[in-house]
Amino acid sequence: MDAERCVGSGMCVLTVGEVFDQRQGDGKAIVLRPEPPVETRDAVREAVDLCPAAAIFLSTDRRH
Repeated sequence: MDAERCVGSGMCVLTVGEVFDQRQGDGKAIVLRPEPPVETRDAVREAVDLCPAAAIFLSTDRRH
């Protein structure tokens, strides 16, 4: 999540609210769960695609 690019549209929160939320002061998105549950991955991908500012990045790097 690039908070500088975020425009606070809330599309990520509407798409997968258990992974994203918005800050009270400026409405910019925050990541609640950096490693989302498997069952939310399709929704997270959709949130990435819907972000109008391209502020969300999905990493497939697994270091475990």
